[in-house]
Amino acid sequence: MTSIESVTLEVADVTAADRFYTAAFGLGDQVLLRASEAPTTGFRGFTLSLVVAQPANVDALVDAAVDAGATTLKPAARSLWGYGGVVQAPDGTIWQVASSSKKDTGPATRQIDEIVLLLGVQDVKATKQFYVDHGLAVAKGFGSKYVEFATGSGPVKLALYKRRSLAKVAGVSPDGTGSHRLVIGGDAGPFTDPDGFTWTTASRTVSR
Repeated sequence: MTSIESVTLEVADVTAADRFYTAAFGLGDQVLLRASEAPTTGFRGFTLSLVVAQPANVDALVDAAVDAGATTLKPAARSLWGYGGVVQAPDGTIWQVASSSKKDTGPATRQIDEIVLLLGVQDVKATKQFYVDHGLAVAKGFGSKYVEFATGSGPVKLALYKRRSLAKVAGVSPDGTGSHRLVIGGDAGPFTDPDGFTWTTASRTVSR
């Protein structure tokens, strides 16, 4: 089964980005960094979601991110589906932090249960078929609005969402141009998908 081993964020200042991510989320080698000056403006067409067990953990991660320099796009709050908030890292990457639970069951921690890469695409059905043709299996889908792939034992899960809808969830305008500033490392690549997202063969040579 196709898996995603890591995502690489292309940032202007690797040292500053590493300092932020260490302080904010304590992420390991699932999220890598490399230097890039590729032009980019506005919404980059993706978000990364940190799924946690309870609201207190959401607050702990969001507070740590803001203390480290993130900008709050949507304050953490309850919703129909659970509890979550959205922040934007200093490098421009948008992070959703969420829990399906609305009640705490223990002390707050910063333990992350899942990392989900959400790609905002123009045509969900067409992009879904592209990924199926490249060896990914659909785990869950809601017509032309949302698709989640089965990514096996890989540490990063993958889902597709309409670009405009994802921007709305993130609390930003859907407009954006230039580089996504993202490279997906897995065993399906290398290729570039219909929306310009680049996959490469997973490698541990680029590290944080």
